[in-house]
Amino acid sequence: MKVKALLRNMRTQKELWLISIPIVAWVILFAYVPMWGLSIAFLDFRPGQSIFDSAWVGFAHFEWLFSQPVFMILLRNTLAMSLLGMTIGFVAPIIFALALNEIHITKVRKSVQTISYLPHFISWVAAGAMLRSFLASEGAFNHFLVSLGILESPIPWLSIGNLYWIIFTLANIWKGMGWASIIYLAAITSVNQSLLEACAIDGGGRAKMVWHIMLPTIIPTIVMLWILGIGGILTAGFEEHLILGNALTQSHWDVFDTFVFRFGIQNGQFAIATAAGLWRSVIGFALVLFTNWICRKKLQISII
Repeated sequence: MKVKALLRNMRTQKELWLISIPIVAWVILFAYVPMWGLSIAFLDFRPGQSIFDSAWVGFAHFEWLFSQPVFMILLRNTLAMSLLGMTIGFVAPIIFALALNEIHITKVRKSVQTISYLPHFISWVAAGAMLRSFLASEGAFNHFLVSLGILESPIPWLSIGNLYWIIFTLANIWKGMGWASIIYLAAITSVNQSLLEACAIDGGGRAKMVWHIMLPTIIPTIVMLWILGIGGILTAGFEEHLILGNALTQSHWDVFDTFVFRFGIQNGQFAIATAAGLWRSVIGFALVLFTNWICRKKLQISII
């Protein structure tokens, strides 16, 4: 029945399907065809050697990866920064969107929106350079704190491992909060105005309107983005760490992406790097399916 429904849909919306052909072809060519290379994770592959000439080693690379002491460090750092992003970093755009919606002066609201969007369009190379300069021992942040008497002497913030996760989370919020809030602002526009008027007539203030009307209205959007975000829980950035991190804080910023780069690109051990990337992707995919199932059962909201 589903096949018949699909064919009927293709006949009635053939123009839409025709213009979708280039997009589908692009996805197949650049997203699915390269998956053939994942077989390297199960082979004794050497650079310059054909995949077909490589010996099958099964799960040997995965076993080696899981047995390394660095694996637990990678897992700890990745989960810690991802969980900070999925809590503080995820909530920040929602709060910002709700607060921005309360600004009724159009020029002020648009100015704040524009300013909040700007960091998104700055590359991490430029943003990282700005942050390194700002947080340096002789940077503006230390100068400000010393001038207020909060600090007696400057602190090398980016050289303290215990502070790295916090700095990384705040940097990501600064860079992405404005852009991420766009979808929530769009969802807020669908709020039923008659409900807001009824709440005002009943004596409800803006806080009650936000809590009892606006927030429940955008819950489906929040849940959908949460489900999709769960898939990246084992992805905690890449270029950010190479720019903000250093040898003194490596034990706190080394994650699976930097491990894959180090072993795959720098050391030429493509099989081990592929195994690490494949393991992370499989876990992320499984978490998306599981979270989607839970949300469908408990909240009647799901992506599939």
